[in-house]
This record gives sequence, structure tokens and C-alpha cells, in this order.
Amino acid sequence: MAPGRLVLACRRGIRRLLTPNDSVLAAIIAGTATLSASFLQLRSAAMRDARPAGSGAKRKSRLQRIVFFVIIGGAAVSGFAVSQWLTAGERAAQGTLEKELEARIAEVSHTAGELEATRAAERTEIENGVLRRIGSDGVAVAATVPACRNSGVAPAPALASAAASSAAATADDGSATHPCSETEAIPVTLCASIPANATITEVALFSRLADTDTPWSASRFLPGQESGEARFADRYSETAPEAGSRQVCQAFTHWSAEHARVVRVLVRYSL
Repeated sequence: MAPGRLVLACRRGIRRLLTPNDSVLAAIIAGTATLSASFLQLRSAAMRDARPAGSGAKRKSRLQRIVFFVIIGGAAVSGFAVSQWLTAGERAAQGTLEKELEARIAEVSHTAGELEATRAAERTEIENGVLRRIGSDGVAVAATVPACRNSGVAPAPALASAAASSAAATADDGSATHPCSETEAIPVTLCASIPANATITEVALFSRLADTDTPWSASRFLPGQESGEARFADRYSETAPEAGSRQVCQAFTHWSAEHARVVRVLVRYSL
């Protein structure tokens, strides 16, 4: 290949391999290739014009070759050194940029963590505020207890059989029924859910006839108090905490055969 074509091929290869940011490095390598091609041209011209003979001519030819290779090696080393010097600044700038980027990422991650912790704390505070307000107002549970019936065969009537038959209630299947006693009535248990770490401050008990509109404030019961054939248990009970809550339960017994009752339990607590 002719030296001129060799230079053009080198320049084209450099343009394909290097980016626009490396134009200075490309110019240096192209200049080195041009210089080498010039030396090759000079060497070819010298070999065509001079025809040495004898040992002196051979020594001179050997010396020219050594100088030629030294020049080429020096040009290659110089080009590599210059390229390293030019790219050292870019590598340093890139390293600085990477460090700044890592610092920014760490700062953003730290800020995101603090923001998430703040949100969690605020959410917990809001939830606790709502639970405290509910505890101050009280958690209420209510139920309707029907009139108590004790099914059984009625005793044989005497002279007042007609009056007794009209006073006795009759079941759907035709068998007579009789009012319950307190020992025969089945208790009803009302349970209110409160937070597991709550402290109970009050358990208020209420009961009134189902067909009346008596205010709850006038229908309050005391634990163990009997009124209108109805009674609440002497004490309330608690279940073990589960899933962050526990239940406060109160039993109620109703043995009246004439009226149904509505019962209500109100549990107040503090956090």
C-alpha cells in the first residue's frame, strides 16, 4: 500500500473509532501517522537513489534503519503519553462527577428515610388521637333480649282451668309454656373491643323495655343490681390481647316472660 493511502486509511479508522470529544487525540495520532509515512517515503527514495557497496554502505544502511525505528518508537510512545495526559483530565472530571452523584443519591435516600419516619410518626400520632377520642366517648354495644319462655307441660288445672288456660302462653306446637326463673334464664354476654394497651376507666350498664323510649340516662343499672326481672353480672370480664386489641365483656340475665329488653354496655378507656 502506498504511503498516501496508508495515511488516509489511518485517518478514516481514527474518525470511526473516536468520538468528537477526542478530536485533539485524533489529530495527534494522525500527525504521527503522517510523520511515519514521510519517513517511509524518504527511506524509499534513498534506497532508489543510492546503491551502496561494501561494508561501509551496509553499516550506514543499518544505522539508518535503527534511527528510523527509534523515531517510529519515539513517536508511538509520545503519542500514547500525550493521549494519557489529555484523557487524565477527563477521567478526573468523571470521577469527581461520580462522587458528587453518589453523594446526591445518599442525600436523597437519607431525606426519603427521614420523610418516611416522619410520616409514620404522624400517622401513629393521628391514630392514637382518634383512639383517645373514642375512648373518651366510649365504645358502646347493644342487644335486644326477647322475653324468656320455659317450655313444658302445664300442671293439671283445678276449678279455675279456664282462667289458667287464658293466662298461660301457648307454643306453636300447642304445648303450654311457663315463665322462666332467674336460674333457668340463659345469660346474654355483650363484648366491646378496646386497644390492647388501654386502661379501662368506666363500664356503664343500661337496660330498658324494648317497647319504651326511656332515655338511657334514666335506665342505668349497677353491677349485680336487679330491676324488672333483669340483672347484670357483678363484674365484667376481659379476654387476652390479640391482634392489638382485647374485649371487655359483661353478662346480662333477663327472665321476664312479658317484655323484651334492650341492653347497652358502654366502655370508656384511656391511653
